Amino acid sequence: MTTAWLVLAVGDERQHGGNDGYDDDPSEHYSWDDTVPNHANLKVGDVIALWDKKQLLGLGVISEIETGSEVKNLYFCPVCKKADIKPRKRLKPAYLCNKCGAQFDEPGSKAKRVVTYRSKHGETWMDGRGLLTGAQLRALCDSPRSQLSMRAARWEKLRDALLAIEGVDFDDLDTGGEEQPGEDSVRKPIPGGHRMSNVRTRQGQPAFRKQLLKDHGEVCAFTGPTPAAALQAAHLYSFADAGEHRDWGGLLMRADVHSLFDRGQITVNPDTGCIEIAEDLHRYPVYFSLHGATPAITLRPEHEAWLAAHWRSHAPAQ
Repeated sequence: MTTAWLVLAVGDERQHGGNDGYDDDPSEHYSWDDTVPNHANLKVGDVIALWDKKQLLGLGVISEIETGSEVKNLYFCPVCKKADIKPRKRLKPAYLCNKCGAQFDEPGSKAKRVVTYRSKHGETWMDGRGLLTGAQLRALCDSPRSQLSMRAARWEKLRDALLAIEGVDFDDLDTGGEEQPGEDSVRKPIPGGHRMSNVRTRQGQPAFRKQLLKDHGEVCAFTGPTPAAALQAAHLYSFADAGEHRDWGGLLMRADVHSLFDRGQITVNPDTGCIEIAEDLHRYPVYFSLHGATPAITLRPEHEAWLAAHWRSHAPAQ
């Protein structure tokens, strides 16, 4: 049985114990400290699903957990001394205590050294914004009525809920690490080789892929003719930032090529128009054979512009 964690991620507004918030980047990492219940229970290999109380944001598999220490300011109710307080955006006084109901403009505060944690899951991130509602996610937790910001759940339940949604499917996920002793081999929720961090939402993704197949046929943009079942619709820009499927803003890529493209290990040099393969891939003939070749399709000016921006963003790592 694989453990999944439903964790709250609402940027600087996410608070526990009246602290100053956390520096979350949902598609890459999640931060917390030892003032949070369940703080020490998350482990490498667990599925982490992020939500904002209203909907699912996405999910991944924890590949690493960094720990540290820092001094944080903790805030509390000056009446009952409890930390269950919340700033109000429009009402006055500015704060309300959820424990005793006191209202006040200035909370009490104290400095405390805490143990900090940061999980990394960007390599296996799948953006699932809006696929499940807050109510659906709560029902999947081991304790559906829990108010904790980090709630235990079963990956199998989360997986089944997502698979029940039309148009959502998962490939096998290799976490990239060793299996934990005593753990069974499991299927994970990440498309094999396709890093989904460039997709804010799956709305329109099937239609986007269908259009690319119509434009280019069953052809990987870099390796040539490929069965449609092995092709993925790759955005040439960060769809997580743009939030829209732009005309001529994507190409079909084989799953492994797509993954390497997203990591900047496969690029197209705008000066030569040729494919460049990162040095650490040169020992793999299947990829090194692409080095210096031209793309397998005729590129439009829009493609060339996006690929040039992609090359510039990754050129220092070449």
